[in-house]
Amino acid sequence: MQTTTMAMLAAALAACSAPGATQEGAVPQKPIMEWGDLLNRPQPKPDTTLRYGDDPLQIVDVWVPQGAGPHPAVIMIHGGCWQTAVAQRDIMNWIADDLRRYGVGVWNIEYRGVDRGGGYPGTFDDVGAAADLFAREGGKHGFAMDAPRIAIGHSAGGHLALWLARRPALAADDALRGSDPVKIDLAISQGGLPDLRAGAASVGHACGAEAPRDMARGEYARTSPPEMPPGDAVEVQFNNALDRVTPPATGEAYIAAMAQRGRAVTMEVTPGEGHVELIAPDSVSWAKQRAAILKTFGMEAQR
Repeated sequence: MQTTTMAMLAAALAACSAPGATQEGAVPQKPIMEWGDLLNRPQPKPDTTLRYGDDPLQIVDVWVPQGAGPHPAVIMIHGGCWQTAVAQRDIMNWIADDLRRYGVGVWNIEYRGVDRGGGYPGTFDDVGAAADLFAREGGKHGFAMDAPRIAIGHSAGGHLALWLARRPALAADDALRGSDPVKIDLAISQGGLPDLRAGAASVGHACGAEAPRDMARGEYARTSPPEMPPGDAVEVQFNNALDRVTPPATGEAYIAAMAQRGRAVTMEVTPGEGHVELIAPDSVSWAKQRAAILKTFGMEAQR
């Protein structure tokens, strides 16, 4: 299946990004990025693409750094309101290439959205299967399998990265867990939407209420991180002050919910940036994320 053209993707993402008002009193030093500012750039390409299922969307792009390996690698999950028509994995290509330049591999997952046979359980089955394939076969692609395991996801993909980190704590006989789920050490949510119950009850949100409702179909304790077993992974949220899709209040609500369960979740808020900057390789917010990834891998922040 061909990936979404940049013009179509920009239009779909713009339709799902309600303009809304920026935070009261917040005055950006420069205009925040729009989707075209990122998607109209020359797009870097992965080294190879693997298949983990029979559906055209059940694939993974593999990004391998130059030089002798093995290299540490992250599992990456794109957003798009959990809808294939809104975005596919290539929206993450710019930061995947940036990590590759810094010596970090990327396992960039595609999955079926709620509009393509996903939702509950299909999207979760896909993300779990693709991540488990990394654990089994990442070494064949030059990745260091003894390095810390990092899952990073943007927007709806932030929900899926947090879900993946919680997955091993599901009941042993839960089909969503699987028999040998990959263990995540650090889950990074890039302006994520972790709470499916809140999303399903929302009014006027850019992603609508139907998609998060279809992602859960009532199974919140197995699909929505605030209600899932906590697990052992460290969870970090990166949010931007001028994000119209997932403002810092979204991350703050997740922090409060987890604090009530005795779990500390941290959040880094970058002023003057919005939703797109979270996956733009030259933004301040991405520089912070990259630094966190490199620090976790014990690497110097030099190319």
